[in-house]
Amino acid sequence: MHIRMFLPARTFAIFLLLIVAACSSPAAQPPVTEEVDPELEKYFQGFDGAFVLYDLNNNHYIRHNPERCAERLLPASTFKIMNALIALETGVIPDENHVIAWDGTQYPIVECNQDHTLKSAFQNSVVWYYQEVARRIGKERMQHYIDVIGYGNQDISGNLDSFWLDGAVRISADEQVELLKKLYQGDLPFAERSMAIVREMMLVEADDLHLLSGKTGSGQVNSQYVGWFVGYEEVNGNIYFFATNITSSSSEAKGSKAREIMREILKDHPCFDC
Repeated sequence: MHIRMFLPARTFAIFLLLIVAACSSPAAQPPVTEEVDPELEKYFQGFDGAFVLYDLNNNHYIRHNPERCAERLLPASTFKIMNALIALETGVIPDENHVIAWDGTQYPIVECNQDHTLKSAFQNSVVWYYQEVARRIGKERMQHYIDVIGYGNQDISGNLDSFWLDGAVRISADEQVELLKKLYQGDLPFAERSMAIVREMMLVEADDLHLLSGKTGSGQVNSQYVGWFVGYEEVNGNIYFFATNITSSSSEAKGSKAREIMREILKDHPCFDC
């Protein structure tokens, strides 16, 4: 009342609008915090590795080997996340149920030796399907979206249908987590439909307590093997985004082992019991 007496009508109206806006704005997110957890070393015995966990509600990062978290490695089949997004966005694949026929080539992994959809090929990590997807996208459109996203080093030189397996493209664990955050929150320059389909394809397991989404990746650069598991877990009203990678001269450094390590970390992480 006293404020109104000393302010012109227009100024007073603006003042009230500012108060209403302030009262209706969502609570500010806590400032970002980071920690390095030396206890995580025990999960990586026999491997060089990196681990990043981002706690969305608390805006908090936990890392193992932070220098390695910033080091870019071959993405291997974790690139299927991007490949699927671009395929859906460009329309070369209309939806997750689109079938591409198997050409009869025999592969060591028996699941590859059959027709697949975008979804089944994603979940079984069928290389030939996503190689055909890349060919349909084409180099120009592939490079465009890689540049727009800022995916890793943005270098897709090499074969169009295998550059994520044997070419020059590289991405770090830190960058994988930031990409996943944007995908989950719908902040990538793709239609919501494209992102929703890929999020649904990434679902690994679900029950009344949690939802786990992710993608493995396995590759080799010269004599070094690399394994990835990246994704996010929804539990206790929070979302935890993660990326882990391992390398070794042993072929044991592969996506399934990275996933095993990640699952052990997630199982033991105290935040899930908060």
